[in-house]
Amino acid sequence: MPSPALLVIDVQKGFLNDWTAHIPASIEALQDRFETVFVTRFNNPEASNFRKLMGWRRFAPGSEDTELAFTPKKGAIVIDKPAYGCVTPAFLERLRAGGIGTVYLSGIATDSCVLKCAVDLFEAGPTPIVLADYCASHGGPECHECGILLLKRFIGERQVVTGSGPRDLERP
Repeated sequence: MPSPALLVIDVQKGFLNDWTAHIPASIEALQDRFETVFVTRFNNPEASNFRKLMGWRRFAPGSEDTELAFTPKKGAIVIDKPAYGCVTPAFLERLRAGGIGTVYLSGIATDSCVLKCAVDLFEAGPTPIVLADYCASHGGPECHECGILLLKRFIGERQVVTGSGPRDLERP
């Protein structure tokens, strides 16, 4: 039986604040429970719509904002992304090649990048399971809770789990 993968989304220095500061330490411990770990790193290149349409200039490639706020486990696959999501044909092919049908999601921000990745996985076929206690939003607790509410509507309540014990990583 293939083992599931962990997808750690955008746990970067530029997204840390009072509401997300606890996430890096929790991810450090969590990733050791998975054989396969993917880590995304958001960057905001010059021609992006984040700059053009939103006027958001942070996270320039190579800036301190883009640095990971935790140490990925040895062998983790780091994916740089200039968008909310990371579920590309190449990512899906990596899952298929590894026999991975279930992806646990964690990271920042529940209401944007985690939400987008979970919905994209759901639509592409792999089973997404969002680990709510390993997610947060730099927009605050209200944004996190809105993300959780929308995730339950988009991918199903059973796909959003809380808790941190060993049994919590078994599919509900």
